Amino acid sequence: MTDIEQIEIFGAREHNLKNIDVVIPRNKLVVITGLSGSGKSSLAFDTIYAEGQRRYMESFSAYARQFLGSMERPDVDKINGLSPVISIEQKTTNQNPRSTVGTITEIYDFMRLLFARAGEAYSYVSGEKMIRLSEDQMLDVMLKDYDNKDVLFLAPVVKGRKGHYRELFEQIRKWGFIKVRIDGIVTEIKKGLQADRYKIHDIEIVIDRTVINESTKTRLADSLRLSLKFGKGTMMLFDEEKKRLRHFSQFLMCPTSGISYDEPAPNSFSFNSPYGACQQCNGLGTIPDIDFKSVIPNPKKTIAKGGIVPLGEQRDTWIFHQLMLLGRKYDFSINTPIEEISQEALNIILYGSDDVVSVGSDHSHFTFEGIINFILAQAEDGSTTLKRWAQSFMVSKTCPSCNGARLKKESLWFKIHDKNIAELAAMDVTDLSDWFLSVEKN
Repeated sequence: MTDIEQIEIFGAREHNLKNIDVVIPRNKLVVITGLSGSGKSSLAFDTIYAEGQRRYMESFSAYARQFLGSMERPDVDKINGLSPVISIEQKTTNQNPRSTVGTITEIYDFMRLLFARAGEAYSYVSGEKMIRLSEDQMLDVMLKDYDNKDVLFLAPVVKGRKGHYRELFEQIRKWGFIKVRIDGIVTEIKKGLQADRYKIHDIEIVIDRTVINESTKTRLADSLRLSLKFGKGTMMLFDEEKKRLRHFSQFLMCPTSGISYDEPAPNSFSFNSPYGACQQCNGLGTIPDIDFKSVIPNPKKTIAKGGIVPLGEQRDTWIFHQLMLLGRKYDFSINTPIEEISQEALNIILYGSDDVVSVGSDHSHFTFEGIINFILAQAEDGSTTLKRWAQSFMVSKTCPSCNGARLKKESLWFKIHDKNIAELAAMDVTDLSDWFLSVEKN
């Protein structure tokens, strides 16, 4: 081995180093190990790195060195084969559960920017590529596809929400419109009009009813503009003959289902941002769930003997009194082996019921929360001690909404070469590099 292929250190005495000599091969991954205080950092940082940095500074002109200051030579006799050095700071990364190799190295930041600018949006309903139309393009489509047909111009104002909307109907009437379409039925707006507050509704303003042809083009343009204004960028065209509805949007829109996406931005693909994170798991990819084996590890045991672990053994408490009263109604006893309790009764014990239970000569009335619901409530809002207790009966499972991808579904339907950002983030760095190179070639 020649001198150029190794770093030779002679007489290193920095800090607690005891006049040591060491030879380190160049262009290799070398690990320095040892007990705490044995001099690992003194050798790596205070000797090798410090001397390499000092020699690099010495290569500058006298004019440049006056601004940099002088560096003391480390306490070492001689170092051969040393080249300019780079030191990476020793630090503990934060414990953010959302952190990944991609976020810490900032590779993921560039990927988010790439998808915001170059990603192609697809509908999560139909799988079709999303489209974006200008007003002129919408008008051309209408003239071509609905020539001489009677249509309704509709502006959606409520989509899939409960409420009576009495104030909304009154506001629409003040705007000068006389009809709305409530759940597919065109209704005249009269004073006091309201919908069923307990049902989910879709409500559109009937902007215009007209025939589409070239002679009505000016009117069509005005109706389209009004529809987009009150529909906040989206509108619907209803073919009265075929009873078919078609959606139009100035945003990314599915031509079949009519769903639309917001304009993508880098934070749309961030699981650290409320704009991109899956709402169910808050960007973690997992959700806490009850571990039934820890709640009922031995179904042969009875409730009284601690068969339901969170309850412990029978005591003179209100919850055991409730269980005994439930047993009278659902034909079980706390001395019955859990495996012999009916599924209906066990479901109520675990998950509770909204029904008011009224049993016994004392006419007790109560609704039972359920053991599982109580554990979940304590895990969410309990004290630190109760949260720790509740978590002892829980495990993490993959979020069913995002399947562990951590992003909302709209973000996962932006793709580049049939890959969404979560699929790329799950790749090995080498495979990811190969994928990017293949995309560039295509």
